[in-house]
Amino acid sequence: MAWDTERTKRLLLDAATAEFSAHGLAGARIDRIAASAGVNKERIYQYFGKKDELFATVLGTRLRAMMDEVPMTGEGPEAAGDYAGRLFDHHLADTTIPRLVFWEGLERGAAATDAARVAYHDAKVQRFQELLPGVDRAMAGEILLTIVTLVNAWPVLAHLDGYLVGASAGRTAERRAFIVKTTVAIARAALPGG
Repeated sequence: MAWDTERTKRLLLDAATAEFSAHGLAGARIDRIAASAGVNKERIYQYFGKKDELFATVLGTRLRAMMDEVPMTGEGPEAAGDYAGRLFDHHLADTTIPRLVFWEGLERGAAATDAARVAYHDAKVQRFQELLPGVDRAMAGEILLTIVTLVNAWPVLAHLDGYLVGASAGRTAERRAFIVKTTVAIARAALPGG
């Protein structure tokens, strides 16, 4: 029977995603990833290299998939707000990306730069510029960073809500609405003549 390399890689990436999301880069264990995938850990090194390379592959794979799952559609400030709201919904349904991005920031910081991620973010900023015609690259990047910060923080830092605002029924919907409203206001102000 032939070895199904693609299936093995998928199993390893799924197991690594769960492990890194739960434990971060430093806390993740290659032996747990291999055991969870039901694969010899030597395959991890063979297919993905060292643990930090596997982490980068996991995060890059998830980010590229998210661009398809949460596309930027339409044009104008309301379209930017719509994107922020849908991204918020996506990250509530699956907290993996916010968790991985926070772990990356805590554990890798500036060392996280690689060519594939630069290309991914360049494409994302370009697409956002199409969403807000007339906004230059630097401003598009600023607005996207604001959206990502607002959206990614909720799944990871929602416990602060009780301290700062007061947790209540419907709070998640209120937070979503606030993020959308904030994004629309920022996008409107960034437009030429705004």
